[in-house]
Amino acid sequence: MPFDALPVYHVITPGDHFSPRTGSAIPTVVDGLARAARAAGDSARYPQRVVVQEDTYQPRYDSADPVAYPGVSAPGMRRRLADVALGRLGLPRSGVRAYFRPAADVIRDRAPGIVLAHNAPALVPLVRDQAHRVVLYAHNDILRSYSRREAARALGGVAAVICVSDDLAAQVREQVPLSMRARVCTVVNGVDTEQFTPARQRAAGPVRVMFVGRMSADKGADILLAAAAQAKLSDTEYIIVGSHGFDSTAPLSPYERRLRALAESVAGDVRFQPFVGRDRMPQLLREADILVVPSRWREPLTLTVGEGLATGLPVVAARRGGIPQALGDAGMLFEPDRPAELAEVLTRLADDVGLRAELGAAARSRALAHDWGWAWGALRDVLDEVGGL
Repeated sequence: MPFDALPVYHVITPGDHFSPRTGSAIPTVVDGLARAARAAGDSARYPQRVVVQEDTYQPRYDSADPVAYPGVSAPGMRRRLADVALGRLGLPRSGVRAYFRPAADVIRDRAPGIVLAHNAPALVPLVRDQAHRVVLYAHNDILRSYSRREAARALGGVAAVICVSDDLAAQVREQVPLSMRARVCTVVNGVDTEQFTPARQRAAGPVRVMFVGRMSADKGADILLAAAAQAKLSDTEYIIVGSHGFDSTAPLSPYERRLRALAESVAGDVRFQPFVGRDRMPQLLREADILVVPSRWREPLTLTVGEGLATGLPVVAARRGGIPQALGDAGMLFEPDRPAELAEVLTRLADDVGLRAELGAAARSRALAHDWGWAWGALRDVLDEVGGL
């Protein structure tokens, strides 16, 4: 290793899988950034490592060298609630710290570098006595249960706090003390524009409207079906892709059964496709004509928007959280609590093939300008500052 190399240790949640066999967002982001670092010729300066529990799925992505460790059981609900209470009393969150301790221990004697604690504020106190520099990488609102006082204690010594959107960064700045706010910055997720590409030719058949995501009320597949029922578009097929978890064979959840009941009111055909792995996603999106991202919650920055843009699809998305920043002016926004608004947009797009083509071209152009190489460039700037370059 070159004497001036600073290894980058991506620490993901114990039990999460650094593998294309899942659709988990954080490993996808780590893989995209690490692959872009290699393509940019930055692997010598910033060798990419991923700290991963040894019994998680294989094959693993080959973009980062794994640093594997034997994990421990995740804290249950009671332990997590007890952790919140401990934090409010000014005490360490012992349950989640025990969960992350094996990850901290395995890098203790490794070459000094930069630790990216992905969604892991509990990791920061465990590694700040090590030779590494620590950066908290927030993909979600991970400090919502922390008071400012606890955030100051837990994140003391952190070199930076990276957020995946400006909206999330604004939330985090309100949650940390004034002295830390200047260290909060944004690195927006990129997209793989080589894997996600437009279809060469549209397959014959009805207009295909697709939803891809976890089957939960937060993700809003029911909003799409409610809008479809109002739109009454008979020559349209709605494809709902996803499961409650990462198991396509698992029994249907109550929410998934509710979706199937809602589908009975839709004029067009509705097809449900269980969870698919990352390797099948590019081809799946190429089967769509329109992608809908109807999230109810304040989505920090969903990868699905970027993947739809890269596929050259008209993307219709909820005006929530970081979604507008990801979409830019290359798609259409709607209020998720107004299915009638989404119904109007779907009707307009279904009836106007020219508008779909125009939006699709703009989508692809935006994705090309915001690929993983672009995202890695933004992260490299942060690493340069943290590393003292």
